Amino acid sequence: MKALINVIAVSVFALFASMQAYADDSGHIAEALEHAGKAHAHGEDGHAKVLLKHAKESLEHAKQAAKAHGDSKAHVEEGIKHLEDAIKHAEMGHADVATGHVDEAIKHLHESIH
Repeated sequence: MKALINVIAVSVFALFASMQAYADDSGHIAEALEHAGKAHAHGEDGHAKVLLKHAKESLEHAKQAAKAHGDSKAHVEEGIKHLEDAIKHAEMGHADVATGHVDEAIKHLHESIH
């Protein structure tokens, strides 16, 4: 009986731990999308420096999500690649090209949660 209780306790703990990991992951995706949206808006206005700031924030959250993301990790990693490209172009002052990469990152990050 004691062994059964231990198995149940471990199972419940594992369930809650996995739920917390999923919640943390979803939180990072949400933060990545929020900053990517801000990067897009500033890119549309031609503000490469502000786009750069938000793209970097988005990238950090996307990387955190990639560490814990399961089934849709490929989408997160593709989003990361586009954010990195957006950052490179924003650093060169190419707001229009950077905005295109941010848009692609947003598409992939959205796909990672569906």
